[in-house]
Amino acid sequence: LNYKDPNFTKYRYRIKGYDDEWVNVGTQQRVFLANIPSGDYTFEVQAAPRFGSYASNTATIDFKIPPPWWRTWPAYVLYALILAAAIFIFDRIQRRRVIAKERERSREKELKQAREIELAYENLKATQKKLIHSEKMASLGELTAGIAHEIQNPLNFVNNFSELNQELADELEEELKNGEIEEAKAIAKNIKENELKISHHGKRADSIVKGMLQHSRNNTGEMQPTNVNTLCDEYLRLAYHGLRAKDKSFNANLETNFDKKIGKIPLVAQDMGRVILNIINNALYAVKERQMQNKDINYVPTVIVETRKEKDKVTIAIKDNGTGIPDHVKDKIFQPFFTTKSAGQGTGLGLSMSYDIIKAHGGELVVESDKGIGTIFTVILPT
Repeated sequence: LNYKDPNFTKYRYRIKGYDDEWVNVGTQQRVFLANIPSGDYTFEVQAAPRFGSYASNTATIDFKIPPPWWRTWPAYVLYALILAAAIFIFDRIQRRRVIAKERERSREKELKQAREIELAYENLKATQKKLIHSEKMASLGELTAGIAHEIQNPLNFVNNFSELNQELADELEEELKNGEIEEAKAIAKNIKENELKISHHGKRADSIVKGMLQHSRNNTGEMQPTNVNTLCDEYLRLAYHGLRAKDKSFNANLETNFDKKIGKIPLVAQDMGRVILNIINNALYAVKERQMQNKDINYVPTVIVETRKEKDKVTIAIKDNGTGIPDHVKDKIFQPFFTTKSAGQGTGLGLSMSYDIIKAHGGELVVESDKGIGTIFTVILPT
């Protein structure tokens, strides 16, 4: 270089790694650079005299432009954290939305199912009421048939003796006309005896009606002191006569063994009467079935009703020598709607209702049975 006239020295530069082309700046000795990306660069400078060519030697300096803070690795870590947080938050929001939607669907489904269950429950209650009503009406029909038979017997006596007395009255009048005083006295005596029989049987019918009315009046749901022996005896006869009203060919041996020490105990008489009637009806059905299945001429259908007082309890045992209950059925007989009877013979609610009534009285209902031998239903009641 010619240093005699340095003010006319020319310069050129380039930045390797950014722009490989030389840039002539004339005699300017300063260069201002802007907007160069971050990175490693080499700044090269060549000089030339006023009228000469650029020298082959080059002045160099390496320099590094650091990236802005938003492009540093801590910034990228921050970006990653922010992104992860954003993804996490977005995921949580989406999950909450999905969960909220699922909850809403579940709530709607539950409400729908609840409405369906409620509707099914209402239908079930309505059906149950109908079936219970049917069971009560069936019991009432059997009870009515028994009562009708019980009343019919004394009424037949009353009618027969009344007709006989009318004939005797005509004969008495005839004998008096003929002056046959002794004959008239004999006829009058017969009329008097017949009137006593009419009165006796009329009172018997009256007592039957009053007894049934008494049970009806006591159907308040409140317990009243009740004679268990009388209740069992009444419903045993009513059940038997009710079955006989349906099938005149059926006969059974009825036996009672009542403990006279029992006296009266608190009961809802009509409810407990329904229990006794139901169990005795089942016993009569069982002995009738065995009689039909077993053609043994020595077989005698038998139903026994026993009462016994034991300390603070009273037991009512209803025994039969019928078909018995198979072991696999014993656990099901108290379930509502379960029945072993043929179609049209029962609703399957009798024993279930009986079980509930006895439980309401604070008692127990126990069954013992051997297939082909017989069954014992025992009602245990507190005194």
